[in-house]
Amino acid sequence: MDEFVFVSGRLCLDLAGTKLWRRSLRTELLNSPDDMRRWVRQAELLDAPGPVDARAFERLRRLREAVYTLATSWPPGDHPDADVGDVLAEVNEAARLPLPKHQLEVSGRLTRTGSVDEVLGAVARDAVELLSSAHFARMRECANPDCTRLFVDLSHSGARRWCGMAECGNKHKAASYRRRKKQATVEAGV
Repeated sequence: MDEFVFVSGRLCLDLAGTKLWRRSLRTELLNSPDDMRRWVRQAELLDAPGPVDARAFERLRRLREAVYTLATSWPPGDHPDADVGDVLAEVNEAARLPLPKHQLEVSGRLTRTGSVDEVLGAVARDAVELLSSAHFARMRECANPDCTRLFVDLSHSGARRWCGMAECGNKHKAASYRRRKKQATVEAGV
């Protein structure tokens, strides 16, 4: 079972990253309502997500696709196509939903409660904030040509290339090392 990764620097982009390799393999990480509950818990949106029905599950996946479409086509320019307008309306509608309820207990423990609406509201509001902020200019797509994960480069130098070292960065480094090693062997005549 794939674990979800949270390397994007933004909640909305981490949700968009639950569909991997969009140009080739199209790997879906949200295959069931249980996957959605697991993602919500791992994203620390709700402590104990309640039951998720098929409709709620599809709402989250639709929002994920709307976020990805907006993030990769923003700003829309002077003549946005109808798809951008539709997905923008969907994100804006979800952004008006309530947010998860946070409470601090006497023990110092934070509790997070809510429903699917609160999850959608948190993700959509994060997308609206990202698209309207200076951080959007630092949004990138992973340099791995097969990877389509988006992230916000918050590094001091602004030179981050990979969605994450564990997934794409280390693979690239290992492949480069093998190429250099092979080339050195060929040049040495071994």
